This record gives sequence, structure tokens and C-alpha cells, in this order.
Amino acid sequence: MWRRSYHTVKALYQLGPQQEVDVKGWIQSIRLLKKIAFIDLRDGTSSKTLKIAIPIRDSSPLDLLKSIKTGQSISVSSAQWVPTPHREQPFELKVIDPLKRIQVLGDVTPQYPLQKKSHTLQFLRTLPHLKHRSNYMGSLLRFRSHVELALATFFQQEHFTKVTPPLLTSSDCEGAGELFKVDSTAASAQSYFGRQTYLTVSTQLHLEALALALSKCWTLTPCFRAEKSDTNRHLSEFWMLEAEWCFPKDVHELTLVAENMVKAVVKSCLEQKDELIPHIIPEECEPAEIVVQRWQNLLGSRCWPTITYTEAIEILATQHKKQAFPKYEPKWGSALQSEHEKWLAGEYFKSPVFVTDYPRDCKAFYMKQNDDEAGRETVACFDLLVPGMGEVAGGSMREDNLAKLVQEMDRRQMNRKGDLDWYVALRKEGSAPHGGYGLGVERLISYLYGNHNIRDAIPFHRSATGTIEL
Repeated sequence: MWRRSYHTVKALYQLGPQQEVDVKGWIQSIRLLKKIAFIDLRDGTSSKTLKIAIPIRDSSPLDLLKSIKTGQSISVSSAQWVPTPHREQPFELKVIDPLKRIQVLGDVTPQYPLQKKSHTLQFLRTLPHLKHRSNYMGSLLRFRSHVELALATFFQQEHFTKVTPPLLTSSDCEGAGELFKVDSTAASAQSYFGRQTYLTVSTQLHLEALALALSKCWTLTPCFRAEKSDTNRHLSEFWMLEAEWCFPKDVHELTLVAENMVKAVVKSCLEQKDELIPHIIPEECEPAEIVVQRWQNLLGSRCWPTITYTEAIEILATQHKKQAFPKYEPKWGSALQSEHEKWLAGEYFKSPVFVTDYPRDCKAFYMKQNDDEAGRETVACFDLLVPGMGEVAGGSMREDNLAKLVQEMDRRQMNRKGDLDWYVALRKEGSAPHGGYGLGVERLISYLYGNHNIRDAIPFHRSATGTIEL
């Protein structure tokens, strides 16, 4: 069995007392006192640091200790484990002979910008190549890793098969035309693939084909949208979790699975909150106690409320008469705007809320049409709205009636060149009732983590006006 030649910070907190410890990492801070020096060491495996104590018995180690700087990577060998039960850190590592036991592996320049103090997110965003070394941003990446693992565990337990649909496509799944065209330096993409090619906005259409073979499937993939929205809720490149399965009875089964999925993630976060919550939180982000309280509230309610789009418009219209929304008046037939979604979840329900049965023209062509007694043309779909963020997930029953699907595509003047003939053909060969949903991973992470700017929830963000520097 392969073993590390040194201990990680996370392992040392889990393993307990050791005889001798070898560690490697980066200096978070250093304090040089008269008879002792302290180094706080981080290695990225935990939000916690290691306190390394260096007794100063004579002047021999002073030159080394004075040369050590925040940000340097170092190696510490044969350190002694010393319990410190009455301090915040339950132990420290004592280095008796620093000249032999401490080695600088990587130096920093005098202009190294990350110091012990807490930095604002605005400042950290100006350092895309260094920002993840801060306690907060590093913790956010570890939190994202935990969330993705919890999602995978949930779908494994629910007997879903993870699949890998393509990112290159010739069709627009959403029908909104917000596509990135793929080109080639050697030849045009059209000649390379034989037709115009784009980066996918959603893998859903391919998931439908796979679900009709596997019954239940899911994926976690990057998606790309060339929309010009330059807000803290939009990215040009983002990660989407999408699930698709056969034989759901109605849209409410879809919302139940989506709710259980999010709650499974939250439960796993609560079980490891001490490891996941950062020790240093910028002032513009929500404090740890509020984040933990949100997680507890999400699990405390038995079922999140569900309302129809029509009921949502009635609630919003009543509020608009009392106090007008700043930008958009809520009207039946128009899409819910971000200000409406945030108000419904944050002010009216004060919890996540599912909104179902939107007008047909507000949604994509593939959604199953309802038999609406009121004569309104709606589809069996849902959006999941959460406080502070608005929509984080959306899904629908898929139209499995061949005639209705073709009629809707014709109405929208789609498939003129036959790019979606394969999709239509799925309804001819052993079709079955099916549905699913997609969830924006960065939006979920930002909501759960207490940071409502999704550009921080992805290591290197891509947005409409952002310059790609790395």
C-alpha cells in the first residue's frame, strides 16, 4: 500500500498523537518572540492550520527564522507532538533543531500579497492565480468537493447510473440561441464535423436517450451559455447536474427527488460542519452561525412549499399593488424575473419553494403539455427558488407524445434541417413517460456556503465581460 512520506494537516487532526511528525505546507503566518517562534502552517487539506513551536535557546536559528516569510512553502521533519489541551488547537509540533529540521522549498517575492489579515473578496478576485490560498477561498473549494461527493452518493443510493454525455452538439437544447460556436484553427468547425457545432447549453436531450436505456441516469458536466447577463448569478461556463429517469408519475415526483437530493447534501454538510466552515470569513459573507442555521432550517421542514405559476403571479401581483417591484411588473404569461423569485423565496415563504406549471411559451419545446381546465397553455414543469439566489434548479416531464412534440417543434420553427430527427425518433421506438431536472452547481454551492456571488464558487470564472487571463 502506498503511503505518504509526510502527514497532511487533515490527517494529523484525525489520527491523534504521533511519535515524530514530518509535514509540508505553506506558511500562513509567523511570530518571532524573544524565546520562542511560532509558525502557522497550512497545506490545503483542511481549513485548520498547524502550529509549529520553535524554542530559541541561542542565536543560531535567528537568521533562518528572520528570513522565513508568509507564503513560503517549507518542509518540517521529525517534529515532536506536544498536546495543548487548554488551547484552541489541541496540539502543536515542537521543532528542537530548526536548522536541520526546517527547509524552505519555495520562496516568495517581497510583494507577496496574501498576509495573515483577512482580505475582502473584492481584493481576492483581483488575484485569480493566488486567491485560493486564502482560508475562505480554499475552504470554498473543499466545500464544493464535499457537495459533489454528496451528490454522487445520493444518486448511487437511488440506483442512478452516472453517464458522460457529449459537450459538442449540433442542436440548441433550450431553443434560446445562446450558443458558443466551435471553430478550428486548421479548418472551420463546419467542415471538421460536417455541420455547424456548438458547446452544449444542456446535456438533457442526450440524457433522455440514455434514460430510455438505463431507466435512471445522471451527469455532472460543464455547460456553456453565451448570454450577456453580467450579474452575480450568471456564468458563461458553469457546471450543471442533470438527472433523467423513466416512469415518474407527475411533476411532483420530480420535485420530491430534487428536494431529497438537496436535503441529503445538507445533511452531509451538517455532519462535517466543523471541517467545512472556514475559520476566517470576509465581512461581506454570511457568518458561520447563520450558514449552519440555514442548513438546520432546510432539514427542519418536512416538505418545501409548492405553488403553481398562476398562484405565484397572483401573490406577486398583490404585492406589486402594495409596493411595486423595481423593474418588472408580474403578469401572467411573462417569465418570473430574479426580483420576483428572490421575493417569493426570501420574503413570502422564507424557505425554498417549488413553482410549477409555467406557461408553454415561457419554457422549452420538450416539456409535456398540461390538460389545463382553465384553458391556459401550461406545461408540467418546475423551478426551485431559494432565498437570496432565486432559481437554482428546474425540470419537467418530457413530452412523450410524438404528435404533440412534432407540432410544438413546428410551431417554434425548429428542426428545419433535421438536426433533431434523432430526438423525435426516440418517441417512435419504445418510448416511455420520463422527466428530470438540471441544477446549477455554483448557485447551490453559493446558497449553502453563504456567498451569493457564484463567481467565487468556481475556481476560475468565465463571464460576458470578464477577461480570460488564465
